[in-house]
Amino acid sequence: MAGKRTATRRETGETAAEAVVGAPAATVAGVAGPTEIMLPADCRMAAQPSLKEQLLGALGAGAIVLDGSRVERADTAVLQLLLLFRREVAMGGGSLSWRGASDALSEAAAVLGLTQTLEMPAPAPV
Repeated sequence: MAGKRTATRRETGETAAEAVVGAPAATVAGVAGPTEIMLPADCRMAAQPSLKEQLLGALGAGAIVLDGSRVERADTAVLQLLLLFRREVAMGGGSLSWRGASDALSEAAAVLGLTQTLEMPAPAPV
């Protein structure tokens, strides 16, 4: 099944992010400095359908800064979305950095082994 989706994406020119979220990627033009995205406190896919649109809208921005310092809840789906977003930004020649990551977000990424892959900041010393 994944082979069919990949073949279809190649035929239509659709990116992997567009295939996952089902919406075309938007380009941010004329942006001075990095584009900043504040992740919501409830960072679960079911609770935040607008997060997908916000990430897609930032794909063409070049430099992107994610702020996950306010995240209180995160699920696997959102972490997968962030992983795909990071990959798409890199493939487009952009850069992704973090302003901060809450304990809840850091712990969820650690459980899935995604801390290094997402290039998340090290937790603050206690």
